[in-house]
Order: sequence, then structure tokens, then C-alpha cells
Amino acid sequence: MYPEYLVEPMRKELTTVGFEELKTPEEVDQAINSEGTVFVVVNSVCGCAAANARPAAKAAIQNEKKPAKIVTVFAGMEKEAVDKARNYMLPYPPSSPSMALFKDGKLVHMIERHHIEGRPAQMIADNLIAAFNEYC
Repeated sequence: MYPEYLVEPMRKELTTVGFEELKTPEEVDQAINSEGTVFVVVNSVCGCAAANARPAAKAAIQNEKKPAKIVTVFAGMEKEAVDKARNYMLPYPPSSPSMALFKDGKLVHMIERHHIEGRPAQMIADNLIAAFNEYC
């Protein structure tokens, strides 16, 4: 677990633009199993990848077509909630940061850490926007 003061600015980067923070497995179940589309960001302290993941997620949700729900869990903090979210993301291995789009409880698009590292935020956002345009 990281100290809360360290992760608070990273949490706020998403929550201030409308992401709902999920802190329990029950909240994760309820969000992902809801009707419609749900965008899940596994937030992370990792500077090299997360520094582009958060801006990409924020840019993507500005698209005309966007998920009905936008939520986040924080790796290294609420372990049970993150584990529950990652179970829904199988068969993809755990990675953080990562992003997933669900439709009616089914995983329809996944961006793993290796798709984020070394890529500019706009390229990641474009990938998400294409998925939003297809599924939302």
C-alpha cells in the first residue's frame, strides 16, 4: 500500500473529471454488471505509463460517444477492489495502469500496460475513442 498523500493527486486527476472511484469488490461488481457500457481505468503510481494513461482517459471521455459509466480502481491501494476488477479482465494478465471497456457486463476492449508505455496520450486516447465509437 502506498501512503494516501502520495496517491491523492493521481486519484483526483480522474475523479475531478467525473470518474467514480470504486473501493470495494461489491462496488466493482455493481458497476461492471450494470446495463450499458462501463469504462474502467486501473490507476497506478507508475510514472512512466500512468503519466500518459490518465490524460488519455480524460481526453477519450470528451468524445461524443462515451460509456454510460466511467470508473476507476487504484492498484496498490484497494487490493480487493482491484483484484475483482482484474478478474473481469481475464484472460488478460494483471497490469497497471490498464483500461477496459465493458458492455452489458462483458469485456469488449482492453488496453494493457504494454499498450500504454512509450505511447503518447493522444495515441492511447484515439484507441479508446475508436472503441467508444464502436460499442457506446
